[in-house]
Amino acid sequence: MNSPLASRSGLDQKPRMSRSRLKVFFDGGCRPNPGPIEAAAVIRGEVHIFTDLGQGDNRDAEWTALIHTLELVQTLDLGEVDLIGDAIEIVRQAKAALERGEPRNSHEAAFLALAARTPPARIRWIKREQNLAGIALARRHPR
Repeated sequence: MNSPLASRSGLDQKPRMSRSRLKVFFDGGCRPNPGPIEAAAVIRGEVHIFTDLGQGDNRDAEWTALIHTLELVQTLDLGEVDLIGDAIEIVRQAKAALERGEPRNSHEAAFLALAARTPPARIRWIKREQNLAGIALARRHPR
């Protein structure tokens, strides 16, 4: 049985190829791991950096990035977007949370609360080297 969030988010339907949605890239990180969390979102080529997001590990950082990115999407009133990230575990968990409609942890609860207002059309995984938000974060820490 599909949840209302899954239906509204289009997760229970095949994506329509004729309609182009806005792609919003997200990424989170912490240096060292665990350590201070930072996140980035890229929307229409514009980089948004979030700092001072507390302490945690990479998993916390990726969830924090997803949540802050969805908040930004809603603040900018962008409607349904494709959220694109490179942390496959977080992408899978976020999709599953939308399908269930019930959180299994505090990250999922925060994400579902936001998604109840404006769910993403899709959440997709891409390779790290293709993630514009990950590239933006990496540039903040040259080696």
